[in-house]
Amino acid sequence: MLAEIGTTCSAMEECYEQMLSYAAEGLPTDQGSQSGSEVRVCLARAAVTLAGLIEACAELAELQQVQPFLDVLERDARSSLAAIELVLARPSISSQLIDNLNASIHLRALLTDLFLVGEIAALERARPLPIVQGMQVSADPGEAR
Repeated sequence: MLAEIGTTCSAMEECYEQMLSYAAEGLPTDQGSQSGSEVRVCLARAAVTLAGLIEACAELAELQQVQPFLDVLERDARSSLAAIELVLARPSISSQLIDNLNASIHLRALLTDLFLVGEIAALERARPLPIVQGMQVSADPGEAR
């Protein structure tokens, strides 16, 4: 799950940056511009990524210690996915529409959720592995006996 969240975090962060760039261009439509087609592809990729994240959260429902946060993450992913799909359904995507999507509290909440979990995952990867000798377990090599 941590690897999936890391991938999701990277994909959503990349999409958010692409949307910021497109919003700054002030274009009335995505039609006929390279950045317009790129933002549409980015949003489609984000939608697929979020659908996978929602599925992963549902699969981890048995993890009692993290279930409350997984519920939040899943809710924020669903809300963000709905907003992204709403924008993708438009025949024309203006820079202003993307700017409004960027400002969406749903998308911002999701990004914050992903950054939080990503930081926890990074800390978990950096934590030393326990050393097992005999019947005692220690996370510190100096404490193993």
